[in-house]
Formats: sequence, C-alpha cells, structure tokens
Amino acid sequence: MASYVTGLQCRECGRPYPKAPLSVCEYCFGPLEVSYDYSAAKAVLSRAAIEKRPPNMWRYQELLPVDGEARVGRQAGFTPLVRADNLGKRLGIRELYVKNDSVCFPTLSFKDRVVSVALSKALEFGFDTVGCASTGNLANSVAANASSVGLRSYVFIPANLELGKVLGTLVYRTNVIRVDGNYDDVNRLCSEIAGKYQWGFVNINLRPFYAEGSKSFGYEIAEQLNWRVPDCVVVPMAGGSLITKIRKAFTEFEKIGLVTENGCRIYGAQATGCSPITTAVKSGRDFIKPVKPQTIAKSIAIGNPADGYYAIRTMNETRGWGEDVSDGEVVEGIRMLAEEEGIFTETAGGVTVAVARRLVEQGRIGPGDVTVLAITGNGLKTQEAVQDHLTRPESIGARLSEFEVKAMAALTAR
Repeated sequence: MASYVTGLQCRECGRPYPKAPLSVCEYCFGPLEVSYDYSAAKAVLSRAAIEKRPPNMWRYQELLPVDGEARVGRQAGFTPLVRADNLGKRLGIRELYVKNDSVCFPTLSFKDRVVSVALSKALEFGFDTVGCASTGNLANSVAANASSVGLRSYVFIPANLELGKVLGTLVYRTNVIRVDGNYDDVNRLCSEIAGKYQWGFVNINLRPFYAEGSKSFGYEIAEQLNWRVPDCVVVPMAGGSLITKIRKAFTEFEKIGLVTENGCRIYGAQATGCSPITTAVKSGRDFIKPVKPQTIAKSIAIGNPADGYYAIRTMNETRGWGEDVSDGEVVEGIRMLAEEEGIFTETAGGVTVAVARRLVEQGRIGPGDVTVLAITGNGLKTQEAVQDHLTRPESIGARLSEFEVKAMAALTAR
C-alpha cells in the first residue's frame, strides 16, 4: 500500500522535516506532527472501501503514518461502540454511547493503537530496542507488542504503580525499571536515555508517529455512528494527546468527504488530584501550571502534560470544556458504568463517566445531544481502586437452609 505521509511539520512554526525519529523542532522547539497528502488519500478512500476491510484500526491505513503494510497490531482497534441506554437514563442523556477500548487487543487499553503505529515505525527505522515512560497501560502494550515482533524492550514506570499493571508488563519478559518519583520524573530520565543510547522510545523520539494511532479511536466512532460525528465526546486526559487526535480524526474525515458535518464539542476529563489541563481551562488560561499528582487515577496522573496547550485549544475551539472530579467520584463512575452497562473500566474511565455526569448537571451536555464517552482501559488492571468500596460476600454452608436463611436475608437487606 502506498504511503500518503509527506513528512513531519512543526506545529508552531510550520517548518518541514523528513520522516525520521524526530519529535522537536530544532528552530522553535515546537512539537512535530505528521503531515499527509489528503488529496491523494481522498482519491482512494471511500466509505465503501473502508467497510470492506478487516475490522481493525488499519482499515484507515491511508491516514496513518506507516509506509506499506503495518507490521504490528494487526488485530488492534475496531472496538465496540456500545449504545448505553441504561447509563444514559441515569445521566439524563437520551442517546449515549460508550466507545469501549477496555477490550482493545492485546492489552485491554487504547494504548495498543498508538503502540501498533510506533513499533511499526520502529521496525521501518531499523531499531532493535524500544522503550517507553509509562503510567501503566503503555507499559503493558509496549512489552506485549514488542515481544510479538522480536524487539527488545525497556519499560520505565513510577515505583508506586498498581500491581496489576506491573504484572501485566513483567509477563512479557521485558526489562522493567521502577523509578522513584512520578511520571514526569520517569519521562525526564527516558529522554536522557533515548538521546544517549539511540533506542526507539515510543513517546519520545517516535512520538509524532505514536500519537497518530489515537486518530483511529475517532475514525471508528464516526464510522460506527453510520458516518456521522457525535454532538459531544468526553475524553480522559493524561498528556493531552488523545483529545487532540480525536478532533483531528473528525476533521480529516470531513476534509476527505467521509462525514458531511463536524460540530462536535469535545470535553476533557481529569481527576482533581492531577488536573493541570482542566484547571487551566476553568481559569481561562492557555498555558499549563505543572502539579504533583495526588490521585487514584494513576493512568492519567501526568502533572506536566506534553500536549496540554493543544488540549486546551481543542476544548476552546470546539466549544467544549474541561472538568475534573474527586477520587470518590472516580470510584462512583466506575461503579455506575459496571452496574448500568456491564463494563468494568479502570480509573480513567471512572473519571470520564463522573465528569460526564457533572457536565450534564452544568447544562453543558443536553438530554438530546448524541454523546460518546471514551473508555480507554480495563478495570481488571486497577482493582485496588474499588476493593474497599464493595460489599464482601458472606460464606455459607452448602445447604439450602443456610442459603435461604443467611444469603437471601443479606441480599434482601441490600
């Protein structure tokens, strides 16, 4: 398959760069982004053509930055868009959907999308060693996908990361390095290592390509809504990249004629204990004041988000908003989604659900708005967040009488 990538371009000064493992403009220090030949892509991409392709993220390959066929993550993406009527009634939204990346293959988070692109590019560039700085989900995905194609991997994580995510990384026989400090400390160390050892770090020197994988999340939403863009999307924010790429996905689909209207309001969600982006939005600022994370939502606990400025711009320019919720509300959001829709999400998803409820209460999302909640990871990874908030079942003997006297009485009392 032909490549439609024309190169890299600085998001600030517009200076062009070649397709290479670069991430920062050497003139203005702005971030680099992949650019495409949209006219050429439009000539071959149609709804009918896409619908005939295998159900994975690569059905949109002309808009992803891989030269030729992808070599990693051939089963990633095309996760369910669930019509969430029960949760919609509880929140007060008549047409509510959940984009459920808690079942994304192979590691149950949307990070499999970005890693599939980044590692495909790592192979193209000739890297034999890859790495990442991670709050958990990215660690799982880099380790799993690197193993699948024989790449050596190094994964750097905060020392206090949830046990489920640590085990979900170690199992792939990667090299896990626990770092005393938060994500921002880990990321600084990885930047130094990437420079010295010339490894392919997915969210450092491969970041422009890596970030583009998130667009597939937005493409799928539009296609699964029968080629229309929703009125509202609520997106959890860590580094701030996903929210910008969902917007880019909708914009690209409109540009090449796959959707006819794009009036989507995009809302960002954070935990109050780590909310540098939403705090800036609510304060009317266009810049980030870094914070020290203090929240159970560790997968989105980035105190100095790399794409924070662009996330703010995304919300402001689409007439959206940014909101944050307490750890208690995060747990309640997890439980609401599980109780109403049978979907067990991690803490980032709890943030998304709880923020959606807040936005409805504020009147920012109306009952008639077609709304999509971005659920980005699986609750089995962060069971610690809810284990003290659930009623532990009693034990009974294996006799009908005990069931009727003890168990039924306890269940009735609830």
